[in-house]
Parts: sequence; structure tokens; C-alpha cells
Amino acid sequence: MQSFHQSRRLRDVRYDVRGPILTEAMRLEAEGHDVLRLNLGNMYPFGLEARTEIVDAVDRDLVSAQAYSDSRGIPAAREAVAGHYRRCGVEQITADDVFLGNGVSELITLVLQAFVDPGDEILVPAPDYPTWTGAVNLTGGVPVHYLADEANGWNPSLTDIEAKITPRTTALVLINPNNPTGAVYSEETVRGMADIARRHGLLLLSDEVYERLIFSGARHHHAALAAGDDVLCLTFGGLSKAYRVCGYRAGWVAATGPLDHASDLIEGLTLLANMRVCPNVPGQHAIPVALAEDSPWGADVIDPDGRIERQLAFAADKLDSIPGVSCVAPQGALYCFPRLDREMFGISSDEEFVLDLLREEHVLVTHGTGFNWPEPDHFRIVCLPGIEVLDRAIDAIAGYLERRRQAHAA
Repeated sequence: MQSFHQSRRLRDVRYDVRGPILTEAMRLEAEGHDVLRLNLGNMYPFGLEARTEIVDAVDRDLVSAQAYSDSRGIPAAREAVAGHYRRCGVEQITADDVFLGNGVSELITLVLQAFVDPGDEILVPAPDYPTWTGAVNLTGGVPVHYLADEANGWNPSLTDIEAKITPRTTALVLINPNNPTGAVYSEETVRGMADIARRHGLLLLSDEVYERLIFSGARHHHAALAAGDDVLCLTFGGLSKAYRVCGYRAGWVAATGPLDHASDLIEGLTLLANMRVCPNVPGQHAIPVALAEDSPWGADVIDPDGRIERQLAFAADKLDSIPGVSCVAPQGALYCFPRLDREMFGISSDEEFVLDLLREEHVLVTHGTGFNWPEPDHFRIVCLPGIEVLDRAIDAIAGYLERRRQAHAA
């Protein structure tokens, strides 16, 4: 019989956060093992629930949500997003400049489909949220990875970005706060990236879904403000993380800058938005409540009792105390991205390392090359469980690494 195969466009598309190692974890769970999943930034399973105002807003509008919405999203929700950015200092934005989507991940794909031609080079950070690299490959573009500088708090290297620009380069991606490193970029870095886009005529694509999850006295700097009126900037955000409603899939992308020079791109994005009919309608109703000007969304609401901040600090310190492991303390998001001494532990494949850790300790983390980091010497740990659970998990990782060190030394 005729065999059917996946498209060749999927050849270089990976999403290891939910890849083969998760399949192995599910197999272990089916055998009766209790696997601690530290691979996904999924809030609800760890007791981080949405505020009742958000849930009630969705519940209240469930009847009307039976109908399609505007393909760009509910007007009130788009106006709430525009209002949020105006309060942040992006003065010219309106609801017409906002598209809603089924989380940031869908909008990344839509925007790149609307913009990228085969062979276009897109500058993407290493490490990155892997949907960016995967979506560039899926559209026929070429992801070109610039390095974040671990010694500089994981801020991107502006020198490396500049060195990798060619005549085929069309866009620059930044992820701030960063997944997987937890870095919050300095104002100098954000301005420097906007200036690179300005000098080379690049589209600036700014993934800021973690913009409210900021800790340790850090400050988030919006790329749209640095881009100003002369750099086209598309800013991605959503409710999944700070508002703890991952399953509502309430995301957005907002266009700012010289929009009169982007009418053709916006027309293409509108076409793709029409083709998907509309975003998930119930989840859209959460946006006006979450982003209302008078909503009490201070630090005590975004991070109740400072729980996430404490867990991040605890995990980073404990990981950093393991011989052969170093960890830059995250200033935002939900993750630690520690480095392993490959020679001490005899690691040639970080994927093999996390798979072996899973089988021996039933702790599920994600290998660093899954985030397009070039060396097999990092892994990502999600810091959503309580400190007692993180303590046990990191002890298990430390015990596994010590056994591995001894075996390698022998």
C-alpha cells in the first residue's frame, strides 16, 4: 500500500519540551511511577489558580461566546490590550493595531507565515523558546541563532547579533523576560537591539509574555518604547503566565512603529487571521478584566505572597551549590537554566542526561539543546512546585549527578 509521510518542512521542526522524553515520562507513569514534571510552565497543577474575577468573567459570557468573534478578536479585549500598552508609555497604539490569538505560540506562527519568504534569515536567541526556531523553519525561513551571554546575566550579545546580519536578514527576535534563562534584559540591551533593527531595517519581534513576572528588583523594558516611531515592532503577550490561565489560550500581538510602511504585512496577517476564523472566544473575555486600568494587579496579585520569587531564588541557590553545577539567578519568568560541568559528569548528550535522570529519579526536566543552546551542557527546571518539593527534586538531581561523577571518574 501507499505509504504516507510527514511534510519535509517538518524536518527541522522540534519542540522537545513536549517531545520524546515526555513520552518516556508518560510510559513510566503508566507503569505506576510518580513522575515529578518540571518541564512545563503550567500553573494550575501546582496550585497557582486564576483570580475569581477572571474566571467569573469567562463564565458570565459563556452564552455569548457560542458565536464567532471578529477574526482579530473581541473589540473590548483588543482595546484592553491597547490600553495596557498606552499605560506603559506606548502612546499611539489603538485596538486596530492588536490581534488576539490562541496563546502567543499561535501568533508566532501566524506572524511568521505572514512575513517570511523562503530563505529569509531571522535572528533568534540561543537559547530560545523553541516555537520561534520551529516556526521559522516551518515557513521556509532560516533561523540564525545569536548567543545570550551567560556571564552577563544571560543578556544577548549585541556584538554577536551584529556579526550575524547578512543581506538576507529580515527580522530580529527578542524574548524578554527570557524563557528558558529567566533573564530580564537591561535597558541598554533592549535599546541596543532596537538600534540594530533601526540601522539594518529589520522587523523587531518582541516576545514579552512574562513581562509582569519580574523579581529581585529587576525592571522590564518594552521593546516598543525603544523602537519608537521608526522601527516596526510586533509585541507578543498574553494571560497564560502572570494571570495563571494557561488553558484559556488568551494571547495577543500588538503592532507599533511606522505602520504606514507595514500595510501589506498587516493585510497578510489579517488574511491568516480570517482563515483561522477567530481565536478561542471564551478565553478572550478574560482579557478586559485582567487588563482593566483599575484592576489590582500588583506584585501581591501576580505573585501571591511572593511564592514564585522565593521558589526561583531557592532553586537557583540550591542548584548552584551542587559541585559541578552553576546557575545564574533568574530575575523573571518561571525557570532556572543551570550549567553542567560536562567533563566532571561525562556528558556528551544532554538529551541522554535528562532521559537517564528521568528513569533513575523520576524527575522530568528539559535538556538545553532543546532550546537551541549550541552545547549539551545546560538543562531547564520549572520552579512552580513549592519549596519542599523543589528541595526533594534538586536533592535527587544532586544525588544522580554524584553517582554519575563517581562512575565517570572510575
